[in-house]
Amino acid sequence: MSHQSEAQLENNLIQQLRALGYASVKIQDSDALIANLKSQLELFNQTIFTTKEFDSILNHLAKGNVFEKAKTLRDRFQLNKEDGTSFYVRFFNNEDTTANLYQITNQVSLEGSYKNRYDVTLLVNGLPLVQIELKRSGTEIKEAFNQINRYQKHSFWSSDGLFQYVQLFVISNGVNTKYLANNEMQSVKQTFFWADANNKNITELVAFAKAFLNPTHLGKMIAHYIVINETHKVMMVLRPYQYFATEAIIQQVTHTSDNAYIWHTTGSGKTLTSFKASQIVMDLPDVYKVVFVVDRKDLDFQTMNEFNAFKKDSVDVTDNTQSLVKQLTDNTKLVLTTIQKLNNAVSDRFKNSIEPLRHKKIVFIFDECHRSQFGETHERISKFFDKSQLIGFTGTPIFAENASKNDKGKRTTKDLFGDCLHKYVITDAIRDQNVLRFGIEYVGKYKNKSKAFIDIEVEDIDKQEVLDSPKRIEKIVDYIIAYHDQKTFNKQYSALLTVSSIENAVQYYDLFQEKKEAGLHDLRIATIFTYGANEDSDDAQDFLPADYDSDFDMAAEAPSQYLSRHSRDKLETYIGHYNQMYNGSFTTKDSKLFESYFKDISKRLKDRERKNFNDEKDRLDIVIVVNMMLTGFDAKKVNTLYVDKNLKQHGLIQAYSRTNRILGEQKSQGNILSFRNLKKATDDAITLFSNKDAIDVVTLPDYEKIAEKFEEALKALRDITPTYQSVNDLETEEAEALFVQAFRKLLRNMNVLQSYTDFDWEDIAIDEQEFEDYKSKYLDLYEKVKRDSEVQKTSILDDIDFELELIHRDKIGIAYILKLLSQLKGANTSEAKAQRKAIIDLLGGDIKLRSKRELIQKFIDENMPFIKDGDDIEEEFEKYWQEQKVLALGKLCEEEHLDKAQFKALIDAYIYSGREPIKDEVFQCLDNRPSILQARVIGDRIIAKMKEFVELFENGMVA
Repeated sequence: MSHQSEAQLENNLIQQLRALGYASVKIQDSDALIANLKSQLELFNQTIFTTKEFDSILNHLAKGNVFEKAKTLRDRFQLNKEDGTSFYVRFFNNEDTTANLYQITNQVSLEGSYKNRYDVTLLVNGLPLVQIELKRSGTEIKEAFNQINRYQKHSFWSSDGLFQYVQLFVISNGVNTKYLANNEMQSVKQTFFWADANNKNITELVAFAKAFLNPTHLGKMIAHYIVINETHKVMMVLRPYQYFATEAIIQQVTHTSDNAYIWHTTGSGKTLTSFKASQIVMDLPDVYKVVFVVDRKDLDFQTMNEFNAFKKDSVDVTDNTQSLVKQLTDNTKLVLTTIQKLNNAVSDRFKNSIEPLRHKKIVFIFDECHRSQFGETHERISKFFDKSQLIGFTGTPIFAENASKNDKGKRTTKDLFGDCLHKYVITDAIRDQNVLRFGIEYVGKYKNKSKAFIDIEVEDIDKQEVLDSPKRIEKIVDYIIAYHDQKTFNKQYSALLTVSSIENAVQYYDLFQEKKEAGLHDLRIATIFTYGANEDSDDAQDFLPADYDSDFDMAAEAPSQYLSRHSRDKLETYIGHYNQMYNGSFTTKDSKLFESYFKDISKRLKDRERKNFNDEKDRLDIVIVVNMMLTGFDAKKVNTLYVDKNLKQHGLIQAYSRTNRILGEQKSQGNILSFRNLKKATDDAITLFSNKDAIDVVTLPDYEKIAEKFEEALKALRDITPTYQSVNDLETEEAEALFVQAFRKLLRNMNVLQSYTDFDWEDIAIDEQEFEDYKSKYLDLYEKVKRDSEVQKTSILDDIDFELELIHRDKIGIAYILKLLSQLKGANTSEAKAQRKAIIDLLGGDIKLRSKRELIQKFIDENMPFIKDGDDIEEEFEKYWQEQKVLALGKLCEEEHLDKAQFKALIDAYIYSGREPIKDEVFQCLDNRPSILQARVIGDRIIAKMKEFVELFENGMVA
């Protein structure tokens, strides 16, 4: 049976969407797109625009990038009409989405850097807001994703940038269909299946179009469920479970006064869901205000930042109880506070101030509603606010099995909050690839006089004495030093180390610092804790207390419940080390500066995922904690948790889940290295929060199983290309594509395999050199695709994602190459020949250094013979590199008629800030400003050449 063609898929979709209410329109080029926009905006705004007036509108629409245009779409434009009056032009109706005008067209052709033709476009009021790219069935859906990325670079900015108004992309091969927000930082990991309210994925294009693309639903998604993230300057779109949870809360608040809760697994984006629910609920007619409640100050700060990222100034955190009472009684619609301050606010002291609110409908939304304190607050709120409604969010609910002994009558989440409105458990999230699985390794056997090697759980060992023994802790420190690079892709990711007490945190930190001073590692390590209790339980309160604010000034002598004298002195020393590393001025001697210390650590870990983060200068490798940061803290660039404490039930799942946020292909799992025997506790926790069968879904298999998968992938590769030289003999692009896909699968398996501490090349049927040789051939094909695209040659390899992040390891840098070159200088002739080949092979196999291979090879061949002393190589190489940089810059400026001094300043600004220059800045460097028709093409070409120059001569050159 033949596959359904792309043309058939497209025609069938168009017919279906017409039946769903879209008006069909023929738009083939830029002129037709603009003419249609004018007529649709006139119809939508119920007016007529003169040519001059419409030019003003078009100029307004052309301004800004994708992020800024998303705001323009939702705003009104004050148009000065030719008759002297003002008119507010609307582009989209957020309040009544049925009033918008929905159209469908296909095969629109636009020319930017290259000419592109798009498959199916959905227009709303004449603006293209949804772009659908299709591939024939049997084709990898990722190819449609890559096509969108090309269109964004090549042509979406042409024709007044109208295609930059696209809010959503849809990609499909008929069988698999996904959607994503228009976001330049997107990866294929940020593409989602739509689903029904029971989390059953809707993958077929026909079913997806019916459920998602019908005008009623699509209008609602664009109006309410796309979030404009101010921090990262990108658009985000809610996933189906977030949408259904929000809709369920709206229904619950609109039609009942009953409490309820949402169970969405840790890491699935509860903050975004709760923000969106809060934002919509606070605007409901009967709701006086929404109070979002967290249970401690550090989460208060984190949640405020995230809420304000989703909508600027949407929430102002309350500094103290008095401030909370003021916000409860003024016109603030969304209040963010802590459980402790809320408890104070409903106490007798403030009762008179908030008495007028007694009969108002206030919706309280609780973050992580399993906390034991919520029982008391629940009773106080219900008793005082007789029209209050409580909605809880949790990733790990309290059941009878994991209720604390301290809870009155072992109260469960259901007892406190009633029915669960929507459920999305960890197995759902892993299936949908919204969180990662855990790769768990249990490390640690300890000698006993009567036995050889035994597990730490054996009863006749004095456990605490063994666990706290300095020798054991030193062995763990040595183990972490030995394997940290392997676990974090050579420090590209960060880790947390959780220990059982403040005393142990001090032991660990001192040992790491001692070994660092001895030159045994270069890890950047910090620690934070807030009091000196030695607890090994789920209830250890190692976090910023909620009253740790302007009501309490931690000055020269800190109360013992926050920091013991000894532990505070230690922490002051450790903060001093942190200040030296990052040029800070934090201290325990001032409450605000100590709070800022915590915030800086959090920000440093979270900011690693930012595009322009300086890893060399600002990265933090390991943070040692007791309980802090194990709940509520999210950082995609944390991929490893070292565990030396007992964890169980919800505490275990919460802690493990710090590591499993999705981020590209390289991060394939969250790494858990447990130095305690937590196997049964892990299995029990996974069973409790999903089911017994979920253990294999949530955790990666043993090393041996992964090695078997690697061998299967290797066999499939050798069936296509028995040796790496066989790649040269592939005669067609189809054959090359098969090789690329087979080697990519091998890379994915190698990525997981190498994350295990047991990994050894001896265990697999390919040696490291042969693997590197295959990798070079793989990269040769990638470079061929890049060259073809530059000359507008169409290639089927164009649509294949080479997943280059799986190749980059940061292990081979310029410093490493220079070290090899100095060894090459001292070698005899036969050794030198072999070493030269090894160096060239290394350069060819590393994606970051590959572009520098030709110049480094030239240095080896032309400069090295004249260098007498190997110790001079680094200095001579630096001199050579600067000469080559000057020559390359001169050539670039000559080719493009650029003023060299001005352009050099532009490059320096780009390297310093990471901000791509706007075209006007580029044009100022030109002898003559180009015409409007040529401007975009010339500007894009120069910026592309500038990036290539920086990539070649600057990136990766720090020794």
